[in-house]
Amino acid sequence: MTDAVVTALWRHPVKGFTPEPLAEARLQAGGWFPGDRMYAVEDGPTGFDPAAPTQLPKTRFTVLMRDPSLARVRTRWDEPTDVMTVQADGHPDLAVRLSDPDDRTRFDAWLTDFLGDAVDGPLRIIPAGDRHRFMDSRNGFASVLNLASVRDLEARIDRPLDPLRFRANIWVEGLEPWVENGWSGRHITVGGVALKGVKPITRCAATHANPETGERDIDVCASLFEQYGHVLCGLYVSIGTAGRIAVGDPLEIRP
Repeated sequence: MTDAVVTALWRHPVKGFTPEPLAEARLQAGGWFPGDRMYAVEDGPTGFDPAAPTQLPKTRFTVLMRDPSLARVRTRWDEPTDVMTVQADGHPDLAVRLSDPDDRTRFDAWLTDFLGDAVDGPLRIIPAGDRHRFMDSRNGFASVLNLASVRDLEARIDRPLDPLRFRANIWVEGLEPWVENGWSGRHITVGGVALKGVKPITRCAATHANPETGERDIDVCASLFEQYGHVLCGLYVSIGTAGRIAVGDPLEIRP
């Protein structure tokens, strides 16, 4: 038992782009966090086939690890209409329906203009399909972030760290720092939904990008290793039962 509570829920409809807050989410057993990483932008042909999906390395896509300036692109997906709005200073606003291949082509052109020489290209936003999501883990279909761990690192390096750098789905308050690193295989309950710890999340240079400015301003990976001897922050989880989770729900951990 813990006194932990969910303080925020986030989805990322397009891998590498703007996190979107949710008040609640309805999870499906064996599924993914809803609305999360449904699309990704390939940088050059990947051969990905949504009818026969395979796991691809994040380096095949335009992501913050490669292109930190993506943080300056503001996207927002309206689920009922399937329309994503796209904004960035100095560039025209855009609205595209993600399910429409012609609209996706317009987004490809907009993003190519925004990134310029930073990409190899051609850029193409691709759907994951019903059997896949563009997660960095083969088995962890959602992610949990212990805010106490972020604050502990923040205090040690004496620099503010926006938890959005870690692009997790479920933010939790009320835990001891770093306890989640020992939760692989543990049973977790959020509200009435059963989750299971898969493995701690190994961090990459995506966390170095300031989510507001798009500048690499903190070497988070080096800081983690210098302070703790690892580059872990957050936990991948699988979803064991269907149900609703919401901000304010308790989190409980069992053997």
